[in-house]
This record gives sequence, C-alpha cells and structure tokens, in this order.
Amino acid sequence: MQPALRLVSLDDGDKTVPAREIGARDNDLLDAYSTAVIQAAEKIGPAVVNVEIRRAPSNESGTRFRGANELRGSGSGFIFTPDGFILTNSHVVHHADKINVTLSDGRRFTARPVGDDPDTDLAVIRIDAPNLSIAEFGDSNAIRVGQLVIAVGNPYGFQCTVTAGVVSALGRSLRSNSGRLIDNVIQTDAALNPGNSGGPLVNSRGAVIGVNTAVILPAQGICFAIAIDTAKFVAGRLIRHGKIKRSYIGVAGQNVPVPRRFARFHHMPAETGVMVVSTERNSPAELAGLREGDVILGYRDQPVASIDDLHKLLTDNEIGVQTALTVIRRGEKIVLNIVPAESKATGKQ
Repeated sequence: MQPALRLVSLDDGDKTVPAREIGARDNDLLDAYSTAVIQAAEKIGPAVVNVEIRRAPSNESGTRFRGANELRGSGSGFIFTPDGFILTNSHVVHHADKINVTLSDGRRFTARPVGDDPDTDLAVIRIDAPNLSIAEFGDSNAIRVGQLVIAVGNPYGFQCTVTAGVVSALGRSLRSNSGRLIDNVIQTDAALNPGNSGGPLVNSRGAVIGVNTAVILPAQGICFAIAIDTAKFVAGRLIRHGKIKRSYIGVAGQNVPVPRRFARFHHMPAETGVMVVSTERNSPAELAGLREGDVILGYRDQPVASIDDLHKLLTDNEIGVQTALTVIRRGEKIVLNIVPAESKATGKQ
C-alpha cells in the first residue's frame, strides 16, 4: 500500500513557506512565461510570411535546364517596411524563377527579388500589397545568453508555427553556402525545422533580434540565427544596390574582450576587438604583416569593437586604398598599413 502524500514545508530564510505556496509561485512564473510568448507571437505573427519558390534544375556547372520539371522549395520571411519589403534567407530564394508569398491573413502575392547576398545568407524580396503589418527591429547587441527568444515560421508548410527557447550562445560563426563565414551568429534552442529559414527570431517584446537560418542535424536544440544588426546593414545595401560589393583583408576572426586597463590607457571607446584566428595566404592581411593572435582595434580612424564593425567598414570604397590598421600585438599597440582588395567570395573578412 502506497503511503499517503502530505504537504511539506521548505525553509525560506526566517520564515517557513508551505508547499502549496511554492506551487502557486511556480504557477505564477509559468503564467508570466506563457504571457510573454503569447504577446510576442501575437505582435510578430501578422508580419511573418510563407515564401514559396520555383526554379529550373541545373547541373554542377550551373547550367539551368528550362522546360524540365521545376524544383520547388519553401521558407519564411517577414515584412519590415510598409511598402512591402521582405527579409528572408538567400538560400530560400537564390536563383528562383518565381516567388510567391502568402501572408498570415491568407492573401497571396507574387514577389520580385530586390537583392541577394549569399555571403550572409540574406535576401530581400518585395510585394505590392496594401495594409501590411510590419515587424519591429530590435538590437542584437543588447541580448544576453539565457534570454527568452521566440521563433515564428512555416516549418514543413505549417504556417505561423511558434517555438520558444533561450539564447544558447552569442558570437558564433557559421559557414554560408558561398563558403564565407557568417560571424556574430546567435545560437538558440528554439526549435527550427526546414521551412523556418528566413523567419524572425524575436525577444519577449516581439522585436526581431535575428533571422533564422540553420540547424545542426541530427543534433537537437542547436539552431542559428543571423543577428538583426547584420541583417539591417545588409538589407539597406540590397535595397539600394541589389547586391553587396565588398573589399576584404583576408582574415578569419572572433570578438574578444580587451583588458580594461589597456582600453582606458589608450582611451578606447570600447573594450572589445577582433582577434585574428587565421590569415589567408597572399591576402592583404598577410602582405601587411598581420599575425594570428593580433587583436584589431581600429580601421582607418574608426574603432573596431566587433566583426560587424569590420564588415561595415570594408566597403567597396576601400578597394585599393591604403589604410591604417590598429592592432594589439603582445600587449603593445601598433599600426600596420593595409590595402584591401575586392572580395571574391573567399569566406574571409
């Protein structure tokens, strides 16, 4: 015969708390969690779209076979301007012959490509439609590991699917289909599946902090999103120019903290920099004498506190222009002269 269950009490400082009160507290926490997820999903949901594409098959050399059976695919995206600009993944719409977009209210439109950047796996498409709901952009630099996040998308065609989790890690690197490393990627355990690609990752206020892009298979709970600060920069360039032409210096790097005393002594505006993990052979970085372990602090007269900063500075205007690169080497601050070259989709900065 099983013994009768009875309530127990746990000591809470100077007072004894009945077990029933502890259970009530847990319920309050669960209600708060549920409320946060519900409100975030209701806010972002109307801006999330289902993206369906058709493309002609091609061979390994890229030759496309018109008239053959079309390949079909689908993904997600979200509207971020009142005039119909939609952010999604490059791998969702790359080389698409036809793009159809279905809104959360069931309306369906043909979309046209605006710009595509395989190096960051981001693309912008556009629809002509009235009365659109708009996603709010957040600040990916303000998020913290352990923070609640919500993903909304269309996995396997199931529209407006909501999953929730936490930020598992920050500052990850992910290799895009072009072979280039996408840096400053957000890792989350919010469940993502095929069809979630291009959908938003939002915080508890429903503001977009990332663009869902990949999962690690067959692992569970290891999913990635491109930071929205990166996406905002890329989307702006794609809308203006249709593509992104970059200069590069030929390094793979990661964000690292700089000793506070060093930062104060040199009057640095930030206490972080970019550590050189490797340099490409015969690249501008190698020719300038940049070494593994160097920490990049500045480019020209601009501070470099993160890889995103370096990406933004390495524009097409820098190609062939000699520039001062400020680095820390073995605890000393030095300046190197570097001449960026035009990026050839090498996968390096």
